[in-house]
Amino acid sequence: MATTRKAHAKWQGDLLSGSGTVRTESSALPETKVTWKARSEEPGGLTSPEELLAAAHAACFAMALSNGLAKAGTPAKEIKTTAACTFEKVGDGFKVTRMALEVHANVPGMDAARFEEIAKTTGESGCPISKALMGNVAISVSAKLG
Repeated sequence: MATTRKAHAKWQGDLLSGSGTVRTESSALPETKVTWKARSEEPGGLTSPEELLAAAHAACFAMALSNGLAKAGTPAKEIKTTAACTFEKVGDGFKVTRMALEVHANVPGMDAARFEEIAKTTGESGCPISKALMGNVAISVSAKLG
């Protein structure tokens, strides 16, 4: 099974005063505005590539963790994941430097230590977005039951 997903971006003007839009081909994400100010300061109701990356990572991690828990014989009732993507100046340019994953889950029959172990393994090697970022972005996982 191989799938390809597409997103489209349009930018007008220079980096600092210009603006653009991004949308997904599926229309799941309607055309949404992006600006440098929204990316590097306060979002002001706009999005950024880093917010989109955080959303992708949160969704991917939750799905992968769900799979890992089910394979361990303790399927989750609910998994809530927050991904915080850090974008900062590094040298003469900018870089995504960190992704902090925070997960809270309701997993009947699972003890906290085993849950943390499965969550950390998922964050390191079970999630395709984690794998794509590995070696370029520091990824941390905070996992709590309840």
